[in-house]
Amino acid sequence: MPRRWFIRPNAGPGQVLGAAFAKGPIKCKEGYQTVEATALEIEQVNKWYAADVHAVRDVNLAVEPGEFMIFVGPSGCGKSTLLRLVAGLERVDSGVIRMDGKSIHRVPPRDRDIAMVFQNYALYPTMKVYDNRAFPLKMRRWGREEIRARVMEVAESLGLLEYLDRRPGALSGGQCQRVALGRALVRRPRLFLMDEPLSNLDAKLRMDMRREIVSLQRDLGTTTVYVTHDQTEVMTMGSRIRRAAGRRPPAGRYAPGGVRSYLAGEGEPGAVRAIVTDVERTGRESLLFLNLPGMPVLTAAVGADCALYPGEETGVILDRGRLHFFDRETEQRL
Repeated sequence: MPRRWFIRPNAGPGQVLGAAFAKGPIKCKEGYQTVEATALEIEQVNKWYAADVHAVRDVNLAVEPGEFMIFVGPSGCGKSTLLRLVAGLERVDSGVIRMDGKSIHRVPPRDRDIAMVFQNYALYPTMKVYDNRAFPLKMRRWGREEIRARVMEVAESLGLLEYLDRRPGALSGGQCQRVALGRALVRRPRLFLMDEPLSNLDAKLRMDMRREIVSLQRDLGTTTVYVTHDQTEVMTMGSRIRRAAGRRPPAGRYAPGGVRSYLAGEGEPGAVRAIVTDVERTGRESLLFLNLPGMPVLTAAVGADCALYPGEETGVILDRGRLHFFDRETEQRL
């Protein structure tokens, strides 16, 4: 039986009232609506580009109905390709993708009832912002007043009311990103796929949009898969996190990026001499990039008041209480 969530239209974060199983429509209290939540299953999925490029390797993933799943990993690990496979924009070479237990391989993209937000907007350049938003609703034969009400509601939540009569060419990159996001949100699809939708926004707007997306997803109860490599988005938005390991380094080699550490006094026992090669001052802390004999570049997080500069020497000691060890073969924590 399909699972349906009782949603209050203007509910705040977390105010999903409950779930039920039913064969037909559920009669709700006045002021409430039902949104069917969809389960997504990805089983042993593979994708090759030519014979030597294995973009997606044996991926297994289960997303529960109504869940906000964060998919994180380094560039080139296949995150975006996986979303394109789910959306039907790429062909699965092996494995199976199911929605609510049914394979969708033979279902055309337009019939999968999936809304996808791309990093590169994918807007209709000849349409105004209003029409970009309204187009997917017109294709589903919504009424004119319903379309207008829904478009205006989402435009207000995303701060785009004053831009509805403009075309994408007259908007900034951040505004185009919000238009693309809003075009997906005006629908109530079975599944949201979001591919780094906040990447082109400034820091303040990105923070506001994080809250807005989480709030809207909770209100709608729509199953969502969100791809990012932004650590703040990873830790603050999703109900569950799935990490893509990316390319595996050869055995016995250090992983790219070095080891995160903290500085100690130069005279402390066990301190190793290091040369500061670069400094990034982020406000609340400073990141020092250190050159140690026989090691790759080491990154150390220190206080914002650190007075070290490139070319200077300092002492480094690893805090043993913060060390974590992983099996080289299984990548499981020991």
